[in-house]
Formats: sequence, structure tokens, C-alpha cells
Amino acid sequence: MAIEVFNRYENKYLMDTKGFYHLCNRLMDYMELDAYNKNDRFYSISNLYYDNEHHTLIRNSLSKPKYREKLRVRAYGVPEENAKVYLELKKKVFGLVNKRRTALKLQEAYEFVRTGQAPSFREGMNRQVIQEIEYFLSRYELQPMVYLAYDRIAMFCKGNRDLRITFDTNIRSRRYDLRLEAGDYGEQLMEKGQWLMEVKAEKTIPVWLSKLLSELQMYRTSFSKYGNEYKKSIRHAHADANSNEKPMERELSIL
Repeated sequence: MAIEVFNRYENKYLMDTKGFYHLCNRLMDYMELDAYNKNDRFYSISNLYYDNEHHTLIRNSLSKPKYREKLRVRAYGVPEENAKVYLELKKKVFGLVNKRRTALKLQEAYEFVRTGQAPSFREGMNRQVIQEIEYFLSRYELQPMVYLAYDRIAMFCKGNRDLRITFDTNIRSRRYDLRLEAGDYGEQLMEKGQWLMEVKAEKTIPVWLSKLLSELQMYRTSFSKYGNEYKKSIRHAHADANSNEKPMERELSIL
């Protein structure tokens, strides 16, 4: 059974393709590729993030409070209509990431979020997680807000599965056709050739990794895929609004 409850710290790093290959080659002395990355192939992850009409969840997250939360449906690749997906509730408390998820059929996940009513329990679901998501949904009126997908290479530390490192690239998003089964396409979120690395550990990272990152001059950064997509979409919305103003209105707004 897939792991359904995660408690860990996550540190993020941005790098170009040259930095990715250099670091990845060094990491293979200590790490092994995820089973889904056999033959050095990527696997794709697609997500549908939910929020209310006021964007409360993401706006709160961007203000960096001590507690923040998000809800998403996650699939691997483009799911069929009855495919298994994961409904995930992700929280961050004082820097500790807590992720709770349960497996559902795609349409079940959609209906659960739309109505707030949990599907009938069956084997393979996590009853406790479903109850927590049901309570979360009672507090917000949510709707699908953004599609986010990316290609991933993941690896685990040899002999210590608690340490996981992922590399994501080709991050794409859209705010239309908000169904996971609609297809894997969207606008690029980062510049071509950029990579986002996430180091995920239940405790502190090992000394060898700390030394390696320092040697390669790689430093932690703050990067939220949904957060950056939201900021980018807001900029575009403002640009479109300004372009639709009459010339005199634009002059007055500058004064």
C-alpha cells in the first residue's frame, strides 16, 4: 500500500540543467532512483489545486503564516475517468510538512470536493484521512482553480528511505479545462532548463549532503509551484486589465 501520511521537512533549491546533472551524478554515490525512474526516464505528476473564489488558501500560504494548508487531487500521468488518484490535504506547521492522502477513483474525488460528502468507504481508502478532508471541506466552498503538472526524477537514500530527493522540470499550468483527464498541457511556469530540487527528510539532512550542497554552492530558496503560478496569473490579469483601459484612463492611473 502506498504511504498515505507524511511528516517531514522540505528544503527547496533552484538550478539550471548543468547544475542538475552535476549534482545528480554526485548523489548517485549515496542515493538510488525511484522504481518509476528506471532507465533514467521521467515520470509525470499532474495536480488539480482547489481554492475558493477569493483565493483564500493560496493567499494565506503566500503570507507565510505559521500554519497553512492546501487541497489537491493528484494523478500520475493523465488518468482515465475511473483511474485511481489521490486526494491530498497538505499542511505546513512551523516548517514541518504534514501530508495526508487517500486513494479514490477520479470521479469520486471530484464529487467529494464538490459536495463535501465523503464517498462510501471501501477497502483501499483511508478512513481517518477521509474524515479529516471532510472536516476541511466543511470550512471552505472550494472549486478547481489551477492545473499543475511536471516531470520528475526521484531518489531515495540507500539504506535510509526517510531521505528523499526529487527533481522537477517542465512545470506547466493552466486555469482552463480544469480536469485531470483533459490532457497534459499548459503554459511553462519556469524558464527552459530550470530545475526545482526538493530535499525531504523526517529529521535533519545527513552531513554528507550538507557538505555536498555547500561545495556546489547550492542554497535553499522559497518556491511554491501553486504560489508562483498564482502570482504569475495575477500579473497577467493586471496586464490585461491595463491594456483594456482607454488611453486617458491609463494616464490618470499614473498620476
